[in-house]
Order: sequence, then structure tokens, then C-alpha cells
Amino acid sequence: MSVEGKWRIVEMEVWSQDAFDLVGPAFIEFGRRGGRFRFLAVEGWLDCHHLMRDGQAYVEFTWDGNDECDSASGRGWAKLRKDGSLNGRIFIHRGDDSGFRAVPFTEDDERAAAKRAKA
Repeated sequence: MSVEGKWRIVEMEVWSQDAFDLVGPAFIEFGRRGGRFRFLAVEGWLDCHHLMRDGQAYVEFTWDGNDECDSASGRGWAKLRKDGSLNGRIFIHRGDDSGFRAVPFTEDDERAAAKRAKA
């Protein structure tokens, strides 16, 4: 199994779900070389390096983007767990960092995002 694909962030160590879903369902998405994420008012584009650790898919990444419209950057990692979820940590350069747990993004998540955008 791979970490590639779109993942719904369902838990963060530092922020509550109401906070990290501020501008829509929080997510992280990994492609072969790049990706993107959004939580709170932070969004970024990823430069990914995929590996295997202890027999599990793992990705390290750097990112740049914005935090409440100010330029921001950082780094992070995510590891595929045996239960099919992701565990990871994202760091904001000169700012906060938080662990996160994510599950595969579903069509229900997409519908919720579209409904929220219309409201």
C-alpha cells in the first residue's frame, strides 16, 4: 500500500477539528513527487520523497505556501500505519508543529466541502 492519494486529516495534536477544518475539510494529498495540503488557514504545496521504513510506506516532504495569506514554509513526514491510516507531523518554519492522523478522503468529504462552499 502507498501513501499516494488524498487523505482527510481527522486528528491534530495541537488543534481541535473545528479549528483545523476552519476553511473546509482539512486534507493532505501526496503524488509521486509533489502534493498539497490545507488545515486552519494554512495551505501549501509539497515536494515529496517517498521511502519505506520498517516495511511501511513513508514520505518526507518540504512545503511552501501561506498561513493566513502570509508566506509560509516548512517540512513534515507521514507514515502509513498497519490499519490503513496515516500518522505524521507537519512543521511550520519558525512557527507551530503538530502531529496528525489522516484517513483516505472519501466522496462524502468532497460533498461536505462543496456544501460548505455554497453556504
